[in-house]
Amino acid sequence: MASPTQESNLIGVADGELDPKRYQSSFLINKVGGQPDWLPVISRQSPRCGRCGAPLAHVAQVYCPLDASPYHRNLHLLACLGAECSGRSEGWRVLRSQCLETEVAAAQTPSRPAPPQEAPLSATDWCDTADDWGMGEEEEGGDGWGGGVKKDTQVNEEAAAPEAEAGRPVPSEMDVSSRLQDLTLGDSHEDVPVFRPFFISVVEESDLCGEEDDLEHAQELLREYESREGAVGVRVGEVEGGEEKYEKTSARHGDAVFSRFMKKISLCPQQILRYCHKGNPRFISEPPSNMAQVVSACGSCGGPRTFELQLMPALVSLLQRKDGGAEAELEFGTVLVYTCAKSCWTAGSGSAVEEFCFVQGDPDQQLFK
Repeated sequence: MASPTQESNLIGVADGELDPKRYQSSFLINKVGGQPDWLPVISRQSPRCGRCGAPLAHVAQVYCPLDASPYHRNLHLLACLGAECSGRSEGWRVLRSQCLETEVAAAQTPSRPAPPQEAPLSATDWCDTADDWGMGEEEEGGDGWGGGVKKDTQVNEEAAAPEAEAGRPVPSEMDVSSRLQDLTLGDSHEDVPVFRPFFISVVEESDLCGEEDDLEHAQELLREYESREGAVGVRVGEVEGGEEKYEKTSARHGDAVFSRFMKKISLCPQQILRYCHKGNPRFISEPPSNMAQVVSACGSCGGPRTFELQLMPALVSLLQRKDGGAEAELEFGTVLVYTCAKSCWTAGSGSAVEEFCFVQGDPDQQLFK
Protein backbone atom coordinates (compact mmCIF):
# COMPACT_ATOMS: atom_id res chain seq x y z
CA MET A 1 0.00 0.00 0.00
CA ALA A 2 2.23 2.75 -1.27
CA SER A 3 1.63 6.29 -0.12
CA PRO A 4 -0.87 8.06 -2.40
CA THR A 5 -0.76 11.65 -3.47
CA GLN A 6 -2.27 14.29 -1.20
CA GLU A 7 -5.98 13.67 -0.55
CA SER A 8 -6.02 10.69 -2.88
CA ASN A 9 -7.66 8.10 -0.65
CA LEU A 10 -6.93 4.41 -0.85
CA ILE A 11 -9.69 2.07 0.26
CA GLY A 12 -9.08 -1.34 1.81
CA VAL A 13 -11.70 -4.09 1.53
CA ALA A 14 -11.57 -7.67 2.78
CA ASP A 15 -10.50 -10.16 0.13
CA GLY A 16 -10.16 -13.94 0.37
CA GLU A 17 -9.09 -15.72 3.52
CA LEU A 18 -5.35 -16.14 3.91
CA ASP A 19 -5.02 -19.93 3.98
CA PRO A 20 -1.51 -20.75 5.29
CA LYS A 21 -1.60 -24.05 3.36
CA ARG A 22 -1.84 -22.16 0.09
CA TYR A 23 -0.22 -18.81 0.79
CA GLN A 24 2.84 -17.82 2.75
CA SER A 25 2.24 -14.66 4.72
CA SER A 26 4.98 -12.03 4.77
CA PHE A 27 5.57 -8.42 5.74
CA LEU A 28 4.88 -7.42 2.12
CA ILE A 29 1.12 -8.02 2.31
CA ASN A 30 -1.82 -6.15 3.82
CA LYS A 31 -3.98 -8.34 6.00
CA VAL A 32 -6.52 -8.56 8.79
CA GLY A 33 -5.82 -10.80 11.77
CA GLY A 34 -3.38 -13.68 11.85
CA GLN A 35 0.03 -13.36 13.43
CA PRO A 36 2.02 -10.20 12.69
CA ASP A 37 4.79 -10.58 10.12
CA TRP A 38 7.64 -8.53 11.53
CA LEU A 39 10.39 -7.19 9.31
CA PRO A 40 13.59 -9.29 9.50
CA VAL A 41 15.44 -6.67 11.55
CA ILE A 42 12.65 -6.39 14.16
CA SER A 43 12.53 -8.62 17.20
CA ARG A 44 9.20 -10.14 18.13
CA GLN A 45 7.01 -7.58 19.86
CA SER A 46 4.56 -8.43 22.64
CA PRO A 47 2.70 -5.22 23.50
CA ARG A 48 0.16 -5.00 26.30
CA CYS A 49 -2.94 -2.98 26.96
CA GLY A 50 -2.20 0.41 28.46
CA ARG A 51 -5.37 0.17 30.53
CA CYS A 52 -5.56 -3.37 31.95
CA GLY A 53 -2.15 -4.83 31.06
CA ALA A 54 -3.55 -7.77 29.05
CA PRO A 55 -1.68 -9.01 25.95
CA LEU A 56 -3.00 -7.52 22.71
CA ALA A 57 -4.43 -9.33 19.69
CA HIS A 58 -3.18 -8.51 16.20
CA VAL A 59 -5.92 -6.71 14.23
CA ALA A 60 -4.31 -5.45 11.02
CA GLN A 61 -1.02 -5.30 9.17
CA VAL A 62 -0.43 -2.59 6.57
CA TYR A 63 2.56 -2.52 4.22
CA CYS A 64 2.94 1.19 3.47
CA PRO A 65 6.31 2.34 2.05
CA LEU A 66 6.49 6.07 1.46
CA ASP A 67 7.24 7.70 -1.87
CA ALA A 68 10.94 8.48 -2.46
CA SER A 69 11.94 6.42 0.59
CA PRO A 70 14.34 3.45 0.41
CA TYR A 71 12.68 1.73 3.37
CA HIS A 72 10.26 -1.13 3.57
CA ARG A 73 7.67 0.08 6.06
CA ASN A 74 4.93 -1.62 8.08
CA LEU A 75 2.24 -0.61 10.51
CA HIS A 76 0.77 -3.16 12.91
CA LEU A 77 -2.42 -2.40 14.83
CA LEU A 78 -3.13 -4.41 17.96
CA ALA A 79 -6.02 -4.20 20.42
CA CYS A 80 -7.16 -5.43 23.81
CA LEU A 81 -10.27 -7.60 23.71
CA GLY A 82 -11.50 -6.46 27.09
CA ALA A 83 -15.03 -5.10 26.98
CA GLU A 84 -13.92 -1.89 28.68
CA CYS A 85 -10.76 -1.46 26.62
CA SER A 86 -11.36 -1.99 22.90
CA GLY A 87 -13.42 1.19 22.57
CA ARG A 88 -10.73 3.30 24.22
CA SER A 89 -7.48 4.62 22.82
CA GLU A 90 -5.55 3.13 25.75
CA GLY A 91 -6.62 -0.35 24.62
CA TRP A 92 -4.89 0.00 21.25
CA ARG A 93 -1.26 0.11 20.12
CA VAL A 94 0.14 0.87 16.68
CA LEU A 95 3.74 -0.09 15.90
CA ARG A 96 5.78 1.16 12.94
CA SER A 97 8.81 -0.76 11.66
CA GLN A 98 11.20 -0.11 8.78
CA CYS A 99 14.25 -1.64 7.11
CA LEU A 100 16.29 -1.39 3.94
CA GLU A 101 16.21 -3.96 1.14
CA THR A 102 19.88 -4.77 1.83
CA GLU A 103 18.93 -5.68 5.41
CA VAL A 104 16.18 -7.98 4.15
CA ALA A 105 18.60 -9.66 1.76
CA ALA A 106 21.20 -10.11 4.49
CA ALA A 107 18.62 -11.61 6.85
CA GLN A 108 17.44 -14.05 4.18
CA THR A 109 20.98 -15.21 3.28
CA PRO A 110 21.76 -18.47 5.10
CA SER A 111 24.56 -17.93 7.59
CA ARG A 112 27.61 -20.19 7.32
CA PRO A 113 28.36 -22.42 10.28
CA ALA A 114 31.21 -21.32 12.49
CA PRO A 115 34.54 -23.05 11.75
CA PRO A 116 35.37 -25.94 14.10
CA GLN A 117 37.73 -25.19 16.93
CA GLU A 118 39.57 -28.50 16.61
CA ALA A 119 42.47 -29.05 14.22
CA PRO A 120 41.31 -29.51 10.63
CA LEU A 121 40.86 -33.04 9.35
CA SER A 122 43.30 -34.35 6.81
CA ALA A 123 42.15 -35.49 3.40
CA THR A 124 42.35 -39.14 4.42
CA ASP A 125 40.22 -38.81 7.52
CA TRP A 126 37.06 -39.49 5.45
CA CYS A 127 38.68 -42.40 3.56
CA ASP A 128 38.89 -46.12 4.25
CA THR A 129 42.46 -45.72 5.50
CA ALA A 130 41.40 -43.42 8.34
CA ASP A 131 41.40 -44.71 11.92
CA ASP A 132 38.14 -46.36 12.94
CA TRP A 133 36.92 -43.42 15.13
CA GLY A 134 40.01 -43.80 17.25
CA MET A 135 38.90 -47.08 18.76
CA GLY A 136 42.28 -48.60 18.13
CA GLU A 137 44.06 -45.76 19.90
CA GLU A 138 44.03 -46.72 23.55
CA GLU A 139 47.14 -44.95 24.74
CA GLU A 140 46.61 -41.72 26.64
CA GLY A 141 47.60 -38.80 24.52
CA GLY A 142 46.93 -40.64 21.28
CA ASP A 143 45.93 -38.79 18.13
CA GLY A 144 42.67 -40.68 17.47
CA TRP A 145 39.12 -39.57 18.33
CA GLY A 146 39.10 -41.82 21.38
CA GLY A 147 42.24 -40.15 22.72
CA GLY A 148 40.61 -36.77 22.26
CA VAL A 149 37.60 -37.84 24.27
CA LYS A 150 39.78 -39.02 27.09
CA LYS A 151 41.61 -35.71 27.16
CA ASP A 152 38.34 -33.75 27.19
CA THR A 153 37.05 -35.88 30.05
CA GLN A 154 40.21 -35.26 32.02
CA VAL A 155 39.97 -31.53 31.45
CA ASN A 156 36.33 -31.49 32.51
CA GLU A 157 37.14 -33.38 35.69
CA GLU A 158 39.97 -30.99 36.50
CA ALA A 159 37.73 -27.99 35.83
CA ALA A 160 35.07 -29.44 38.11
CA ALA A 161 37.48 -30.11 40.95
CA PRO A 162 37.50 -26.54 42.34
CA GLU A 163 33.71 -26.57 42.52
CA ALA A 164 33.72 -29.87 44.39
CA GLU A 165 36.40 -28.58 46.78
CA ALA A 166 34.30 -25.49 47.46
CA GLY A 167 31.38 -27.67 48.42
CA ARG A 168 29.36 -26.82 45.32
CA PRO A 169 27.74 -29.76 43.47
CA VAL A 170 28.93 -30.41 39.93
CA PRO A 171 25.94 -30.16 37.56
CA SER A 172 25.08 -33.27 35.64
CA GLU A 173 23.43 -33.47 32.20
CA MET A 174 20.06 -34.00 33.87
CA ASP A 175 20.59 -30.92 36.03
CA VAL A 176 21.30 -28.79 32.97
CA SER A 177 18.26 -30.16 31.13
CA SER A 178 16.08 -29.47 34.15
CA ARG A 179 17.31 -25.88 34.32
CA LEU A 180 16.64 -25.35 30.61
CA GLN A 181 13.13 -26.73 31.06
CA ASP A 182 12.53 -24.36 33.96
CA LEU A 183 13.59 -21.45 31.78
CA THR A 184 11.18 -22.54 29.06
CA LEU A 185 8.30 -22.91 31.49
CA GLY A 186 9.06 -19.51 32.96
CA ASP A 187 8.43 -17.95 29.54
CA SER A 188 4.97 -19.47 29.17
CA HIS A 189 2.90 -18.59 26.11
CA GLU A 190 -0.11 -16.52 26.99
CA ASP A 191 -3.45 -17.24 25.41
CA VAL A 192 -3.66 -14.35 22.99
CA PRO A 193 -6.62 -14.74 20.62
CA VAL A 194 -5.76 -14.88 16.94
CA PHE A 195 -8.26 -13.59 14.39
CA ARG A 196 -8.90 -15.39 11.12
CA PRO A 197 -6.56 -13.83 8.56
CA PHE A 198 -7.90 -12.14 5.44
CA PHE A 199 -6.12 -10.36 2.62
CA ILE A 200 -6.86 -6.65 2.28
CA SER A 201 -7.45 -5.61 -1.31
CA VAL A 202 -6.60 -1.99 -2.06
CA VAL A 203 -8.37 0.28 -4.57
CA GLU A 204 -8.43 3.99 -5.32
CA GLU A 205 -11.54 5.65 -3.94
CA SER A 206 -11.93 7.51 -7.25
CA ASP A 207 -12.32 4.14 -9.02
CA LEU A 208 -15.46 3.28 -7.06
CA CYS A 209 -17.75 5.73 -8.85
CA GLY A 210 -19.29 2.95 -10.94
CA GLU A 211 -20.24 0.77 -7.97
CA GLU A 212 -23.98 1.42 -8.30
CA ASP A 213 -25.08 -1.55 -6.20
CA ASP A 214 -22.93 -0.49 -3.26
CA LEU A 215 -24.08 3.10 -3.60
CA GLU A 216 -27.74 2.08 -3.57
CA HIS A 217 -27.15 -0.02 -0.45
CA ALA A 218 -25.47 2.92 1.27
CA GLN A 219 -28.28 5.26 0.33
CA GLU A 220 -30.82 2.82 1.72
CA LEU A 221 -28.95 2.72 5.03
CA LEU A 222 -28.77 6.49 5.04
CA ARG A 223 -32.52 6.82 4.41
CA GLU A 224 -33.22 4.44 7.29
CA TYR A 225 -30.95 6.44 9.54
CA GLU A 226 -32.53 9.76 8.57
CA SER A 227 -36.10 8.52 9.03
CA ARG A 228 -35.22 7.25 12.50
CA GLU A 229 -33.07 10.11 13.77
CA GLY A 230 -34.30 13.12 11.81
CA ALA A 231 -32.96 14.05 8.40
CA VAL A 232 -29.73 15.92 8.12
CA GLY A 233 -30.38 16.40 4.44
CA VAL A 234 -33.96 16.80 3.26
CA ARG A 235 -34.45 15.63 -0.32
CA VAL A 236 -36.10 18.40 -2.37
CA GLY A 237 -35.80 17.04 -5.88
CA GLU A 238 -33.33 16.16 -8.55
CA VAL A 239 -30.83 18.39 -10.27
CA GLU A 240 -29.20 18.00 -13.63
CA GLY A 241 -27.37 14.67 -14.00
CA GLY A 242 -29.91 12.75 -11.92
CA GLU A 243 -28.28 13.58 -8.59
CA GLU A 244 -30.54 14.38 -5.66
CA LYS A 245 -30.27 17.78 -4.03
CA TYR A 246 -30.32 18.07 -0.25
CA GLU A 247 -30.99 21.01 2.00
CA LYS A 248 -29.20 21.19 5.30
CA THR A 249 -31.22 20.78 8.46
CA SER A 250 -30.26 19.66 11.92
CA ALA A 251 -30.45 16.03 12.96
CA ARG A 252 -32.72 15.37 15.90
CA HIS A 253 -29.79 14.29 18.07
CA GLY A 254 -27.44 16.87 16.56
CA ASP A 255 -25.04 14.25 15.15
CA ALA A 256 -24.30 15.89 11.82
CA VAL A 257 -20.74 14.57 11.96
CA PHE A 258 -21.95 10.99 11.83
CA SER A 259 -24.21 11.73 8.88
CA ARG A 260 -21.29 13.26 6.96
CA PHE A 261 -19.26 10.17 7.81
CA MET A 262 -21.98 7.96 6.34
CA LYS A 263 -22.20 9.98 3.16
CA LYS A 264 -18.44 9.94 2.68
CA ILE A 265 -18.22 6.15 2.77
CA SER A 266 -21.40 5.61 0.76
CA LEU A 267 -19.46 4.60 -2.37
CA CYS A 268 -18.11 1.56 -0.54
CA PRO A 269 -19.92 0.73 2.73
CA GLN A 270 -17.91 -2.50 3.15
CA GLN A 271 -14.57 -0.68 3.34
CA ILE A 272 -12.56 -1.72 6.37
CA LEU A 273 -9.66 0.70 6.01
CA ARG A 274 -8.99 4.17 4.59
CA TYR A 275 -5.45 5.31 3.83
CA CYS A 276 -4.28 8.84 3.04
CA HIS A 277 -0.83 9.75 4.35
CA LYS A 278 -0.88 13.42 5.46
CA GLY A 279 -4.55 13.60 4.50
CA ASN A 280 -7.67 14.29 6.58
CA PRO A 281 -9.39 11.68 8.77
CA ARG A 282 -13.12 11.01 8.68
CA PHE A 283 -14.46 11.40 12.19
CA ILE A 284 -17.50 9.37 13.18
CA SER A 285 -18.41 11.74 16.00
CA GLU A 286 -17.41 15.24 17.02
CA PRO A 287 -13.62 15.25 17.66
CA PRO A 288 -12.05 17.15 20.56
CA SER A 289 -11.70 20.85 19.83
CA ASN A 290 -8.01 20.59 20.72
CA MET A 291 -7.31 17.58 18.49
CA ALA A 292 -3.95 19.05 17.44
CA GLN A 293 -2.87 18.92 21.10
CA VAL A 294 -4.41 15.49 21.69
CA VAL A 295 -2.12 13.93 19.07
CA SER A 296 1.19 13.67 20.87
CA ALA A 297 4.59 14.33 19.30
CA CYS A 298 6.74 11.47 18.02
CA GLY A 299 8.27 9.61 20.93
CA SER A 300 11.50 9.02 19.01
CA CYS A 301 12.41 12.36 17.42
CA GLY A 302 9.98 14.73 19.11
CA GLY A 303 8.60 15.91 15.77
CA PRO A 304 4.93 16.31 14.84
CA ARG A 305 2.71 13.45 13.78
CA THR A 306 0.37 13.38 10.82
CA PHE A 307 -2.73 11.36 9.97
CA GLU A 308 -2.04 8.21 7.93
CA LEU A 309 -4.91 5.73 8.08
CA GLN A 310 -8.04 4.64 9.91
CA LEU A 311 -9.90 1.41 10.53
CA MET A 312 -13.59 1.49 9.63
CA PRO A 313 -16.72 0.07 11.37
CA ALA A 314 -17.22 -2.69 8.78
CA LEU A 315 -14.09 -4.39 10.17
CA VAL A 316 -15.82 -5.22 13.47
CA SER A 317 -18.02 -8.01 12.10
CA LEU A 318 -15.07 -9.49 10.19
CA LEU A 319 -12.97 -10.17 13.27
CA GLN A 320 -13.57 -13.79 14.27
CA ARG A 321 -11.35 -16.04 16.33
CA LYS A 322 -9.22 -18.41 14.30
CA ASP A 323 -9.62 -21.30 16.73
CA GLY A 324 -13.41 -21.13 16.56
CA GLY A 325 -13.63 -20.42 20.26
CA ALA A 326 -15.72 -17.84 22.01
CA GLU A 327 -16.33 -14.66 20.12
CA ALA A 328 -13.71 -12.00 20.64
CA GLU A 329 -15.46 -8.92 19.36
CA LEU A 330 -13.94 -5.49 19.38
CA GLU A 331 -16.21 -2.51 19.90
CA PHE A 332 -15.11 0.59 18.06
CA GLY A 333 -16.37 3.05 15.50
CA THR A 334 -13.15 4.13 13.85
CA VAL A 335 -9.49 3.91 14.85
CA LEU A 336 -7.38 6.80 13.58
CA VAL A 337 -3.62 6.37 13.26
CA TYR A 338 -1.17 9.27 13.36
CA THR A 339 2.50 8.66 12.54
CA CYS A 340 5.74 10.63 12.64
CA ALA A 341 5.63 13.17 9.79
CA LYS A 342 9.30 12.42 9.01
CA SER A 343 8.90 8.68 9.57
CA CYS A 344 12.08 8.80 11.63
CA TRP A 345 14.02 5.58 12.06
CA THR A 346 17.11 4.45 13.97
CA ALA A 347 18.90 1.64 12.16
CA GLY A 348 19.89 -1.34 14.26
CA SER A 349 17.46 -0.64 17.10
CA GLY A 350 15.68 -3.96 16.59
CA SER A 351 12.40 -2.58 17.97
CA ALA A 352 9.36 -1.03 16.36
CA VAL A 353 8.42 2.59 16.98
CA GLU A 354 5.13 3.20 18.75
CA GLU A 355 2.83 5.69 17.05
CA PHE A 356 -0.39 7.37 18.15
CA CYS A 357 -3.94 6.10 17.70
CA PHE A 358 -7.25 7.72 18.59
CA VAL A 359 -10.40 5.62 18.95
CA GLN A 360 -13.94 6.88 18.46
CA GLY A 361 -17.04 4.89 19.42
CA ASP A 362 -19.87 4.12 17.03
CA PRO A 363 -23.31 5.41 18.12
CA ASP A 364 -25.18 3.32 15.50
CA GLN A 365 -23.16 0.14 15.05
CA GLN A 366 -26.14 -1.78 13.61
CA LEU A 367 -25.92 0.19 10.36
CA PHE A 368 -22.74 -1.65 9.43
CA LYS A 369 -23.85 -5.23 10.13
